[in-house]
Amino acid sequence: MRMHLFGAMRAGSARPGAADVLQRHLDADQVRAMEGRGAEPGPTAYYLLEIEWPELYRRTEALRTSGVAATDPRVRRLVARMDELSALFSGGNRDVSHGVRAAWREDPAAMSGDPGAPVEAWRALSDYCDEARRPLS
Repeated sequence: MRMHLFGAMRAGSARPGAADVLQRHLDADQVRAMEGRGAEPGPTAYYLLEIEWPELYRRTEALRTSGVAATDPRVRRLVARMDELSALFSGGNRDVSHGVRAAWREDPAAMSGDPGAPVEAWRALSDYCDEARRPLS
């Protein structure tokens, strides 16, 4: 599963359905800002976006499906790293990050370009990551 900001940037320009979903969650200025940030990390962008970020999601999903609590330090570290990458590509704009996550939650098939994207699995992973982000009480 891939659910990250750069994927959303590419999805917005390459997949008409994704652009429609993003526009329901981001205003035009946010989309432009997000697109402009895509090139900023320079030569490391490919590694961060195409290798590290998807691997973080795979590892998080493996922990989720193994029954590991979202509050487990391993999960929280993975989600914290995802959020670091998101901040890198969103310029730290939380509204953009939240909007992109909401778009993926709403319609993962359109966002990923995979009509067979497992909607419930995406939502379960999203919920799991959100739970890991909550402060411990």
